Amino acid sequence: MGPVIGRRLRRGTVTAAVAAAAVAALAASQAPGVTDVGREGPAAGAADTPPPSGDSATGDSPYYTDLPELKSPVPPNGGNTKQEAGLPVTVLDAYKKAETALNKDKPGCNLPWQLLAAIGKVESGQARGGRVDANGTTIKPILGPPLNGNGFAKITDTDRGAYDGDTTHDRAVGPMQFIPSTWATWGQDGNGDGEKDPNNIYDAALAAGRYLCANDRDLSVEADLHKAILSYNRSTDYLNTVLSWLEYYRKGTHEIPDGTGVLPDDRSDTRYPGLRPDPTPSNSPSSKPKPRPGSGADKPGNNGGGSSKPTPPSGGGSEKPKPADVDMLANAGTGDLVAKTGNAFGERVAVRALTESGAFVPKVKVRFTVSGDTDARFEGGARSVTVTTDSRGKATAPVLKAGQKAGKFVVQARVPGKAASRVDFEAQTLARVADALARTSDKALVCETGKEFADQVEVRATHKGKVADGVAATATMIKSATDASANDKGPYFKGADGNPVRTLTGLKTGPNGVLKLPKMYADGAAGTYLLRIVTEGGATLTVELKVTAPEPDATPSPSDSASASPSASPSASTSASPGA
Repeated sequence: MGPVIGRRLRRGTVTAAVAAAAVAALAASQAPGVTDVGREGPAAGAADTPPPSGDSATGDSPYYTDLPELKSPVPPNGGNTKQEAGLPVTVLDAYKKAETALNKDKPGCNLPWQLLAAIGKVESGQARGGRVDANGTTIKPILGPPLNGNGFAKITDTDRGAYDGDTTHDRAVGPMQFIPSTWATWGQDGNGDGEKDPNNIYDAALAAGRYLCANDRDLSVEADLHKAILSYNRSTDYLNTVLSWLEYYRKGTHEIPDGTGVLPDDRSDTRYPGLRPDPTPSNSPSSKPKPRPGSGADKPGNNGGGSSKPTPPSGGGSEKPKPADVDMLANAGTGDLVAKTGNAFGERVAVRALTESGAFVPKVKVRFTVSGDTDARFEGGARSVTVTTDSRGKATAPVLKAGQKAGKFVVQARVPGKAASRVDFEAQTLARVADALARTSDKALVCETGKEFADQVEVRATHKGKVADGVAATATMIKSATDASANDKGPYFKGADGNPVRTLTGLKTGPNGVLKLPKMYADGAAGTYLLRIVTEGGATLTVELKVTAPEPDATPSPSDSASASPSASPSASTSASPGA
């Protein structure tokens, strides 16, 4: 397990310190070899010792070691919007129904459905991302590797291949990865169809819940919770991983469509890159073909021509292995595709090419296409791009950038020529919005009739107290505070043709959230007028504009001065003349 631990520590931090301390405490409280009662597995004290066959629900099969994000931000509505927090709708329903059933039948167990989700995550990646039918049965059986003692517990066949299709060794089966012998004891009919199918998520979730509640455990008690998890797979690393997901899911989850869940990457056993839904495992311990009798190929050093070198195929050169065929594409960790207009999407679309058995397929061309009524484009302006999968079958599209058009659209990933190999990702471009507008100056806006306003209107838009740039806005000279229709008199803007315009559309706030309107002019009607600015998102500001009549000219004309001045009149002049 050393390399696995190293890989997990590189991927992120875990709650290992807390869990490991708890395991140590449990171990110290019990004598070596003490176990819980029944078939459910040994107590925590023996967690690091190899288990006898059948002593855990899964036979200690490999599991996914992927860990959740270090932080799991919860938005104001209480739901976690991270893609990893999305649970396929049918799978989530099965977990919750199992919790309800056990709350009724075993109220003292206090089983949280999030525990089932955590185990379902590490055992099968939530039924391979929710690839289940309407009844909750996996589209294809989910099987672990044969438990042949080669890196795993050795469990010879107990079900004659009835559950796992293997008549030589047992394999863990279904989304909760029960080994056949454990399922024979704990199997349940969770969906009421009269069958107990380990590949049905309703049946498997209820069985897992009852298994975890065995021995009158109270899962609200930490020691009982840890014992229950360790009974499922006797590994401290397994315990720590499940506890990490349990904590993550408790912070909030949301439903996603079946089949769109994130497919985990890391396994506790690197020989099996994914749980292999192989319905027809070989009945022979070795799948290596035997040579035909009499061909000479069964003799050491003889390939029929007396040479120790293999004979090249006709045409010369060595025969290259045929590349594996792609049977499906799966989401490879793409989160929510949401961006504001003009911004790059924070998530990149990524898929993984898989064979029918769940193995990765490298060097496969995957076509990513932006589809729908949108101006969003991949980096460089392309609407479609082709990417080749890497050695782990993963293809990641270039950065996707939102245009100026808000709305929903789809990014499609497909393997050209393979209609079944297709995944659609819903994306959304959100319009930038503002919830408040304010003038950048408190100077009164006054103008005489027939003249130009000395100052232009300038406002700043904000959203939740932060600068709101790129927000669409409209400015209108309105008739009154209660009538927002455009006025037909008073102040106006000038159009390109020089004619009066009293409504401006297509405005947008700048990088600092500031919007500066064009110059304004006054016609011949004096009075008080209103300018209303409205942004996307509903922010509204009404600005008062005053248009005044010209002031009377206080300087008298020469003629008026001459006629009005007493000294200017002949009589006054005469009377004022000395010696009159």
